[in-house]
Amino acid sequence: MTDDLDRTAVKAAPEPKPGPATEPATEKPARARLLYIDNLRIALTALVVLHHTAVTYGNIPAWYYTEPAKDGSGLLLDVFVMFNQAFFMGFFFMIAGYFTPASYDRKGARPFFRDRLKRLGIPLLAFLLLIRPLTGFGGYADMRATLAERGESLPYWAYYLGSWDAGPMWFVEVLLVFAVLYLLVRRLGARRLPGLAAPAGRETARAPRPLAIAAFTLALALAAYLWRCLVPDGTYVPVLGLPTPSFLPQYASFFVLGVLAHRRGWPQALSRVAGRVGFAVATAATLAYLPVVLTAEESTLGGHGTWQSLAAAAWESTFAVGLVLGLTVLFRERLNRQGPAAGFLSRHAFAVYLTHAAVLVGLGYAFRWLHAPAAVKFALVAALALPLCWAVAYAVRSLPRADRVL
Repeated sequence: MTDDLDRTAVKAAPEPKPGPATEPATEKPARARLLYIDNLRIALTALVVLHHTAVTYGNIPAWYYTEPAKDGSGLLLDVFVMFNQAFFMGFFFMIAGYFTPASYDRKGARPFFRDRLKRLGIPLLAFLLLIRPLTGFGGYADMRATLAERGESLPYWAYYLGSWDAGPMWFVEVLLVFAVLYLLVRRLGARRLPGLAAPAGRETARAPRPLAIAAFTLALALAAYLWRCLVPDGTYVPVLGLPTPSFLPQYASFFVLGVLAHRRGWPQALSRVAGRVGFAVATAATLAYLPVVLTAEESTLGGHGTWQSLAAAAWESTFAVGLVLGLTVLFRERLNRQGPAAGFLSRHAFAVYLTHAAVLVGLGYAFRWLHAPAAVKFALVAALALPLCWAVAYAVRSLPRADRVL
């Protein structure tokens, strides 16, 4: 989702094998921008902003500033969050995996690792040291006031350490771990895992077979179900600050799928029929899951080995795979172009991801006085947040050398 993922660079033709005679004299082929993947990243980044805006005014208190809904429209926001959560971060990991092999091929192991540390580690530190203290200050003020009534004090450093997490930058932390694991596979396991380590562009592009897609979806659903017997929804991982560890099987498997998709040219080889079937399957799975989610107790859907959690895992996996197929084909066929506006949005997407928490918290406090239905406040703040997030991102990337990292 960032420039560090080399999201816009793909080889237009296979490179010749490097060697003493060919390497110095051979020009690298021109790289073509995958504009539809750029546009997918724009859409997914906007969904992140809308997702956290919905959390702000819904019934899921998992954000720096929240106003729990006091009317039925909050349920609509929760449904929106549920659908987003089922696929959008997994899709981000898939896009990241897609551009990882080419980056490693061009740079080699050590430069690849240094590049990931710079382009992922520096934004992570910037969030932890500069942005997170701003987003968490309101919670600190509330807690300090509560403790003051008991005659106790709370220094900010103690609150900061006690409430530590990476916020939305957990994605960057996990992605850095995945990048290191990929590096180790390339260095230590290349012969055993040729599908992950083969030179890019050497395989003929061909779409995955429907049976293989169905088998993967079934395996993912089963893995998610078994994983949630041990790590149910709501579990918190303090080391990485991962807010949704119950989705880890999806994140890891989608990253690997992205790597394989690059090697085998899956996005370019998918047929239009595959995209339509993907949307149809995602819709059918949702309709089949509705009776379960409407009648089951919430505690039974998130794990602990219940049949309802199996149904939830099956729906999430089927919905995610179907939607990824459908959106990939739709954007490739219909949205594979960019004008100046889309180019601007694409260049600043990662900076939006980095800074959007501060923007949303600021808007939340700015409209704290407004008493309105949850959906109305969501719509108002979202309409302001999207352009403001990109404006702030532009300002941040305009800082000296910031565009080299963001």
